[in-house]
Order: sequence, then structure tokens, then C-alpha cells
Amino acid sequence: SFGKRLSITKPDQANVNNKTGETYHLGHPFAAYLRRFLNVQAKSDLKMTKGTTSFGKRHNKSHTACRRCGKISYHIQKKTCSSCGYPAKKMRNFNWGQKAKGRRTVGTGRMRYMKTLTRRFKNGFREGTQAKKMIASKSE
Repeated sequence: SFGKRLSITKPDQANVNNKTGETYHLGHPFAAYLRRFLNVQAKSDLKMTKGTTSFGKRHNKSHTACRRCGKISYHIQKKTCSSCGYPAKKMRNFNWGQKAKGRRTVGTGRMRYMKTLTRRFKNGFREGTQAKKMIASKSE
């Protein structure tokens, strides 16, 4: 009956009443009642997991956006960026990280000055002159 007192040793073993010797397995329909009122967890509940359940506990932020590189790599307590090394004057980079170097090297941005450089070099860096019209040069 529901009023019986049960002594439970381990959740993965059968639970036995000391007085009457009744046995309830955790798979039994009555087991949910036992777990709720006697604070017993099923074997599957006791399993330690590295994923899913652990990810639900992550709600503190150790990193925030960096002023220099814009990545979420600025450590709030250390006051340094793990990506670019801010506030250090030199940018953080290592030879073992060739891919990381390539992501922030020359040619990855707008290149406002450099993109016109090859064309200007080809013409000898001329300035202040007007190109001759192609139609006029053909008729002469």
C-alpha cells in the first residue's frame, strides 16, 4: 500500500520493505512514486555527462568584444584579448598559426590604397595629365 515505509539502499538495486519483504524494482510503475517521495534517483539520472546537461549551466561570460579586432576574445578579468593581444602594441601572431595569420594579412581588407597601386605603377605614376582620346588618335 502507499503508506508502507521502504528502506532504499542503492537506486540501481531492488528496493525492499524491511517489515514485509516486498520488493519494488525501479522499472516498476510504482517506482515513480518511490523516487518522488523517498528522494531516489534512477540509474540513468546518476550518470555524469560532459555534453547536453553541462552546456545548460553555462551562463557566465568570461570574454566580450575586443575594441581592436572585434572578436569576442577580450577577457574581462585579465583585460587582454586572446586573439589580437590588445592592449599590447604589437598584434598577437605565431608561426604555428599560419591560417590565423592569413585571416588578418594584407589583402583581407578594403585595400583603399593598394588596389590602385598596380595600375598606377603600370602608367609610371603619372598625375595631372589627360589621356588622349582613342578616336582622335585613329584618324590622324
